[in-house]
Amino acid sequence: MKDLFGKAILDYQTQNSPEDLITETDISEADEMSVAWLFRTYKQMPKIEKKALDLAKGKVLDVGCGAGSHSLYLQNDRKLEVVSIDISANAIKACELRGLKDARVLDVLDLETQKFDTIILLMNGTGIFGRLQDTSKYLQKLKSLLNPNGQILLDSSDIIYMFDEDEDGAYSVPADKYYGELTFGLSYKGQSENAFPWLYLDYNTLQNAAHANGLDCELLLEGEHYDYLARLF
Repeated sequence: MKDLFGKAILDYQTQNSPEDLITETDISEADEMSVAWLFRTYKQMPKIEKKALDLAKGKVLDVGCGAGSHSLYLQNDRKLEVVSIDISANAIKACELRGLKDARVLDVLDLETQKFDTIILLMNGTGIFGRLQDTSKYLQKLKSLLNPNGQILLDSSDIIYMFDEDEDGAYSVPADKYYGELTFGLSYKGQSENAFPWLYLDYNTLQNAAHANGLDCELLLEGEHYDYLARLF
């Protein structure tokens, strides 16, 4: 793994001439993403992220923390105890440079023995599930990390709007897989990463998966663009 996402984050943090990240999926053209966006303040965040941070309580686990902006707000402004994890070593290095007290290079599936009151997965938190069939594995793991009365706050989008619609309102989605399963590619400073699976879940599918894994699920907020924030408990 070249860890280009983490490299871009660390370049930005250390002022090592960062460039835009180029992202593309199997259903969308290449798109530029400014690394600065990953360093946004609470004021600059979309309302869905603000809502999640407002609802966080107790000991918090930030899964896929990236540049650590959500964790920093919870640690410094909300004064909560936060454990921030990401599989990117470069991203975690940047988080430490930014002042996060407990940032670890770790896959959530490998986290053991700790319990949390709130687990957050933001910026399409369901992405890390990869494929619909792996959703249960991740939900079971997250559930096992919750304290009694704990909560999971995650966001995603219903990407049905990215597919063509016929006159009857039916969408031409792939027949052989769930339409929210994408393959995601990343390029940075002329290097490319192997494409990886990335999952967008519509709310009903998430709710069904939650119930199948013994979790309640409530819709907290809908964004401007088919995106939403959900709470699982």
